[in-house]
Amino acid sequence: MKKEKILTNPWVVAVFAIISCALWGSAFPCIKMGYGLLHIGSEDVSTQILFAGVRFTLAGVLSIVFESVIEKKILLPKKSSMGNIFKLCLMQTVIQYLFFYIGLAHASGVTGSIITGTNSLLAILIACFIFRQEKMTLPTFVGCVIGLAGVVIANAGGGGIGTQMHLNGEGFVFIAALFYAISSIYLKRYSQKDDPVMLSGYQFLFGGIILSGIGFSMGGRLSGFTVPSALLLLYLGFLSAMAYALWGILLKYNPVSKVAIYGFTNPVIGVLLSALLLGEGGQAFSVKNLLALLCVCIGIIVVNLWKQQGEAKV
Repeated sequence: MKKEKILTNPWVVAVFAIISCALWGSAFPCIKMGYGLLHIGSEDVSTQILFAGVRFTLAGVLSIVFESVIEKKILLPKKSSMGNIFKLCLMQTVIQYLFFYIGLAHASGVTGSIITGTNSLLAILIACFIFRQEKMTLPTFVGCVIGLAGVVIANAGGGGIGTQMHLNGEGFVFIAALFYAISSIYLKRYSQKDDPVMLSGYQFLFGGIILSGIGFSMGGRLSGFTVPSALLLLYLGFLSAMAYALWGILLKYNPVSKVAIYGFTNPVIGVLLSALLLGEGGQAFSVKNLLALLCVCIGIIVVNLWKQQGEAKV
């Protein structure tokens, strides 16, 4: 009960959620930097998948080792948990990141960050209409519409949205965001019976091995490792392990909407770091993208007002 009281405290939720989103936001520029350091071309899909697989296998190992040290025993899943772990690894790691890594190679870090910021809104919509875990209120509906409008603005150009959005780029990043939202709902459900750190560690491990096998069988190869590229890969594994574990713990003790709203920090940090690390400052601070970011942030802030607005349903 004491642990639950701490983890439902609004300030604790805010700190843990923002740390998670800060880590995830840093992934956008770091992945693209990894492509550059390891000379992975935008068309080299097999190596991109292999790169993702190695990263998440490492994330799984780090999660399991870290939790085992804390608990002073080897972290092993129960037989009854294997089915849930497999479902999570397919949604959260295999399917999501197949689309994410390929999509990010064909989209800028800035635009990818903004689109991925919609996963919090998608999670709320899915929780409301599919799993019935949340009640859809007027502020929630309006906030989702405003936030998703930001995605349209981010990809709208002079020739219309169709000339700016590419299925294997921004389209794939959006599909990845959708699967992330779905996996968040399932993580909340499964964490009621199982340790969320155990779930995240083993789903990363199994998912990473599957991705590595897919990438390698397609002809993907990683070579030319240097100290900077190895450290970058280690950081990518660490950020996945830490961010997903914290997020899972928060979802275990809090409603999806209370946690998901902090996703607005994800695209903001991703855009700023893309500007600083990838030299995309001009794009990051264009009127179009600043307006898109504003819409995403306002949308999620409006969603957060639902508790203060009573039970007015759409």
